[in-house]
Amino acid sequence: MRFPRHRAWTWAWAAAVFAVAVSLAVAALLPRPGAADTLVPVAAEPGVEDDGADCAVPDTGALTSVSRLPDPFRKLDGTRISTRSDWRCRRAEIRELAERHVYGQKPARPESVTGTVSRTGITVRVTHQGRSASFSASVDLPSGTGPFPAVVVLGGLGADTSTIKGAGAAVISLDPYALGKEGTSRSNKQGAFYSLYGSSSSTGLLMAWSWGVSRVIDVIEQSDGSVLRADATGVTGCSRFGKGAFVAGAFDQRIALTMPIESGSAGTGVFRGIPSESGAQPLSSAYSEQPWLGDAFGSFTGSPATLPVDTHEIVGLVAPRGLLVMENPHVDWLGARSGSVAALGGAEVYKALGAGGDISYWSDVQDGTHCAARPEWRTPLQQNIQKFLLKSGSSSGVFRISPAKSGDLSAWRDWQTPSLADGGTSGGGTGGDTGGDTGGGPGTPGDYCTATYRTVDSWSGGFQGEVTVRNDGSGALDGWTVGMTLASGQSISSLWNGRNTGTGRAVTVRNTDWNGSLAPGSTTTFGFTATGSSSTVPTTLTCDRP
Repeated sequence: MRFPRHRAWTWAWAAAVFAVAVSLAVAALLPRPGAADTLVPVAAEPGVEDDGADCAVPDTGALTSVSRLPDPFRKLDGTRISTRSDWRCRRAEIRELAERHVYGQKPARPESVTGTVSRTGITVRVTHQGRSASFSASVDLPSGTGPFPAVVVLGGLGADTSTIKGAGAAVISLDPYALGKEGTSRSNKQGAFYSLYGSSSSTGLLMAWSWGVSRVIDVIEQSDGSVLRADATGVTGCSRFGKGAFVAGAFDQRIALTMPIESGSAGTGVFRGIPSESGAQPLSSAYSEQPWLGDAFGSFTGSPATLPVDTHEIVGLVAPRGLLVMENPHVDWLGARSGSVAALGGAEVYKALGAGGDISYWSDVQDGTHCAARPEWRTPLQQNIQKFLLKSGSSSGVFRISPAKSGDLSAWRDWQTPSLADGGTSGGGTGGDTGGDTGGGPGTPGDYCTATYRTVDSWSGGFQGEVTVRNDGSGALDGWTVGMTLASGQSISSLWNGRNTGTGRAVTVRNTDWNGSLAPGSTTTFGFTATGSSSTVPTTLTCDRP
């Protein structure tokens, strides 16, 4: 059976369009306020929250146990996508699976969303099927005249608001509990979301918080644009609010920059990895601690391998928009190793869409205090705000994975990342992995393949490198081995998409089970972080059969 997404809400779209038309007509008759701090009436048509809402998504049927991470590029009908434009409806499938089995449904835009924007606050009033709910958020502007981009901060915990404002973005402080309260039973959920959709709704708090962020964006879009820019909104939060920020960015394509902090179990970490990660909060605990996840997830807490979706694919829902994942490797409960696997897996979606430089992951931090404002994150935070909200930067994404919590993606996947043909990317974004200095050049050709190195990023005491393996032969390549020599003082601290069997400065990397077969002219990559100076790139690169 096939059906359009959110079919139960289809009629509401027509009502919403009518409501917008009426609000536009009414707003046209209202005089524009002149004072800078005067409330701004609803005025403009909203943007696109979900560009795949028209895609038909088949039923998954009976679920089977799959120990490795699902292939984000394989559609539910069994075929793999081949163009970038195919991603739009494949994304819709992943989104639907995440709603059905993990978070609960995020309803389509309600019949009516109205509100006001001022230099100090935002008010939101939502009406749907005869029910109404209201909530508000405070606004803290940076210096300057504006209009400003803005970052929605959920809950206030752990967000570096001074750096956000210093980078030129406003801070919108939104209370998640006004949308969905903690401390309630699953049959009696409370908050603005549940006032509209029922206290027994199977949708969890994370999706309710995500829904609230979307309604704030609705109001910003409908304002006259004199205070906040409608096309430049980010979202962040720490701990449980980091979970909420992650879900908000995944489920609203108008969010240009998503920045979850220390989100832990039920956050960015792959569900399949949590049970085997020592000290990580069990999925059963994350499900029962608060009704964060949708009610349907309860049947998967003991068997996440039967989930038809995992968080690396939800990371992919954010692509190709900006994503900065910040994690704490010092607290085992937070499951940072599973988080690194999700980020590495999701980064494959970014690469396939030509946006490999738009995702960053950072768990290499010194201070283990939960939800602290860390100096290591200050620069990437500024760079991401400049690139995705101010549209004035071009820095490339970087992976700084703590050696203490470094996940091995190769152990979790048996699929390769396709080279998607041009067909356009979906959901906005900047595209292109343009960052990083290229170093090393082509390695010494073997009889079968060539290895090429580039430095992706560097910092005091370390750097991130990437090696591209290319089949230069006329026949298929079944397995490869890359050799290279590190400079004095350099040492590999973490490596992904390959197996390092070398010692000391002599590094030997072999293919994994899933990326050893290469057709003539095709490529694959492996990446690593290393300690030591990046001024001297690895030398004597070789590529040959195992």
